[in-house]
Parts: sequence; C-alpha cells; structure tokens
Amino acid sequence: MKTILSLIALFLVCSNATAQLDTAALERAMANPDRPAAEKERDAARKAPQVLAFAGLEPGMTALDIIAAGGWYTEVLSYAVGDSGRVIMQNAGAMAERYSEAIVDKEDRLSNIELLEGDVGSVAASSVDFAITALNFHDVHNSNPQAAQSLLGQIATSLKPGGIFLVIDHEGTPGADNVSLHRISFDEAVSAIVNSGQFALVGASDVLDNAADDHTVGPFDPSLGRNTDRIVLKFVKI
Repeated sequence: MKTILSLIALFLVCSNATAQLDTAALERAMANPDRPAAEKERDAARKAPQVLAFAGLEPGMTALDIIAAGGWYTEVLSYAVGDSGRVIMQNAGAMAERYSEAIVDKEDRLSNIELLEGDVGSVAASSVDFAITALNFHDVHNSNPQAAQSLLGQIATSLKPGGIFLVIDHEGTPGADNVSLHRISFDEAVSAIVNSGQFALVGASDVLDNAADDHTVGPFDPSLGRNTDRIVLKFVKI
C-alpha cells in the first residue's frame, strides 16, 4: 500500500512544475550558523527538504505548524516559504509553557513567523495553503479520537480549498499496543483522517522508512536514536 501510494504521489509532484521546492537552497538555509545546533542534529533523520518537496510546499505559501512544540519544523518552513510567505507556529496550554524559551528564540530570529498560543480554530478560515503535524497526531488520536476529529475539522477550516495537509508520525503495527508505544499504524492514521470527511489522501512517501525499527519499542528508546520508522501522508482538503 505505502509503495503504491508513493508512486502515485511522485507522479503528482513531478507532473506539476509549480510544486517543486529548491531542496538545495533549503539545505543551505538549514545549515546557517544561527540555527540551533541541537536542531541540526535531527536533520539527517528528518530529511525535511525531501519530505517538503514530496508534499508540494512552495515559496510564498502560508504554512501552519500544528502542535509545533519547540518549532523544529517551524524554522524549516520559515526558510522554505521565504520572505513572501509566512508560518503560523501553533501551540496551546502546557506545550506552549514547556517550549517557551525555544518559541521566544524563533520569534526573535525569524521575521516571517506568527505565534499562535491557542487552538487551531483561532486561525482564520481558508487562510492557510499548507498545514503539517509532525510526530504528534498519534498522541491526540490515541488519547481521544473525538478530540482528534475536532482538531481535523479545525485544520480543514483553516485551509484553503485544495490546501495540503501533511502528517508525519511514528509508525506502529496494526493490533499492537500503539497507545503505550506512542505510535499509530498506517491504516489507522489514514482511516481517522479520511473518515473525518474533510480530506482526501493523495500520496504517501517512504522517505522516512527505517527498517531497523521493528515497532516494538517507543520513539524515545535509546536503541532507536530518535530515528523511528515513520509514515508520511499527504492529504488535500476536499
């Protein structure tokens, strides 16, 4: 399933010249000396230029980083959309408090980001071209599927018609205790998002596959070195 969808997505990206991202330029921007060294250490495992090129992110877009935490993706998105674009860095409650220092740092250094401390529902309707949630949809869905559906509705409202929604998460095995493992299976993630009635799946990428991860331990197990096997799903707002 993942391989077939990856081929479909590759065709969609390559057949639309406007969807091409200058990955070399993004890599150079990510290497700049102002970026925190601790964030650079995650670059090899996260492969953001390849992931965002697959997703169809373009300069000038308005991007929404959902549950941004310390803003690893916020900063990368800031470089990718450029001065003509903007990035909304969304956190709420305890998450905003936990990462307050990193959030302030992002606001001080990056001129094209906007901080949102509150629900995604606060984002203006049909104002976003591209939304992403990285490594956290499993937490929302596993703990409260209804809350996940509410979040998906808010995301859909914020997106323009045809807007892109990218989901990256720690892959789990169907039938396993993915709640305890902080994972979600490919099929469950797709089902939860498509069944919201707000999104259509248009592709999946294996760029973050890691065969060394057998899905039996959690993402923070030392044996994984924070490099889990990950699903990368591209949806569009219906």
